[in-house]
Amino acid sequence: MPSLYVDGRWTAARNGREREVINPFDASVLTTVDEADETDVDRAVRAARRAFDDGDWAFGPSGRRAEVLRAVARMLQRDKEEIARAETLDTGKTIAEARIDVDDVTAAFSYYADMTGKDAGRNVDAGPDAVSRVVYEPVGVCSLIAPWNYPLLQASWKVAPALAAGNTFVLKPSEITPLSTIRMVGLLEEAGAPPGVVNLVLGDGATVGAAMVSHPEVDLVSFTGGLLTGRKIMAGAAESVKKVALELGGKNPNVVCADADFETAVDYALAAAFLDSGQVCSAGSRLIVADELHDRFVAELADRAGRIRVGDGLDPDSETGPLVSAEHLAKVEKYVEIARGEGARLVTGGRRPDDPKLAAGFFLLPTVFADCDRGMRVVQEEVFGPVVTVERFRTEDEAVELANDTRYGLTGAVWTNDASRAQRMANRLRHGTIWINDFHPYLPQAEWGGFGQSGVGRELGPSGLDEYREAKHIYQNIRPEPMRWFRG
Repeated sequence: MPSLYVDGRWTAARNGREREVINPFDASVLTTVDEADETDVDRAVRAARRAFDDGDWAFGPSGRRAEVLRAVARMLQRDKEEIARAETLDTGKTIAEARIDVDDVTAAFSYYADMTGKDAGRNVDAGPDAVSRVVYEPVGVCSLIAPWNYPLLQASWKVAPALAAGNTFVLKPSEITPLSTIRMVGLLEEAGAPPGVVNLVLGDGATVGAAMVSHPEVDLVSFTGGLLTGRKIMAGAAESVKKVALELGGKNPNVVCADADFETAVDYALAAAFLDSGQVCSAGSRLIVADELHDRFVAELADRAGRIRVGDGLDPDSETGPLVSAEHLAKVEKYVEIARGEGARLVTGGRRPDDPKLAAGFFLLPTVFADCDRGMRVVQEEVFGPVVTVERFRTEDEAVELANDTRYGLTGAVWTNDASRAQRMANRLRHGTIWINDFHPYLPQAEWGGFGQSGVGRELGPSGLDEYREAKHIYQNIRPEPMRWFRG
């Protein structure tokens, strides 16, 4: 079956090219999908443009948009097992994680269905002779570019608010993990999204992504992915002054104070660092531990990390899966080499598993480095793998200084039983989300995004909808008379 979706039809790439989709568990070929080029991007963007300018999606009844979103939410639950399995095969993550992802995607569609049409704007007091109001309209045609680690979830954070606001879009998942996104677009078609409103292209960022950014008929670009690519997108969008929303990852501090509950903090530190093999933009990959706890904490963390069951994501006994590709595995292994060269002490992991059943896959054992300092590359750069570094601190001020010493600013966490300290430190940390005695939860109704080079704009929450809207001021003089400003 063709895997591009343009103007309400499933279609093959004009160039006839295809790409293999690889299972990261054993490097086997799952399937082949169509590989688009600039020509396919152009016809997808033009379809989206026609649907926005000439159709009634953008400015028709908002209830229609809400019902499409609600229908998708229902279908996601109907097809939950099938979609979760596709996500596991594509990314390698455990089936338990994939099921949670489907539930979270459902929540995003439901939330924005409820938000649709609820904000009619506001009246502005302009005095007795005028009626003044601010209304919100869709931006227009959106290029949505999603990452490979949470393909379905990250796409939903863009698709749901874009549709709720009345936009049309062209969506590109990562070329590595397209399967669940293809399935989601099928659900949007089934839910009744009009032709041209939803468009899907597949292919690499250098060709397809670049064309989506540079196309003159695109009004907004939303991208989630790496910092270097985000910089290129921002520069490319600047050429035609497009609106840009970027989520570019983080190097997220997880601060453990001396009075924290030890067992709970260790347990959450494992989840923060090794969920989805650390391939999470908000991963707690930078532990900052009070001096009094440090040695005991490192020992317990390493012991438990060494006992994490690595394996096939479809095996219910697996606790974490492989990295997403051979290329990414090589990148993470390079960081392990760099860390050792910089003087970090490898406490556990740092190598591939011995199990011959895992030899063909892209596996790396959960890895803990101690004796780290803020000047190390492995501490400052986003490794995006099952690697956690541990630093130590003596005072609260030092902990905050270390946690804020990053070019990123996506998330951070503080572990303490002192409520005053928790709020004080949360207020001082320069990150978009701060967890206190927790790690990783997010809510569709609460904004998500970062400070610094973690990106521009916000996803989720009311602000996530605002990214896809333009504010318009309409001022009406209800008693117009000649001004007589010029007397001639």
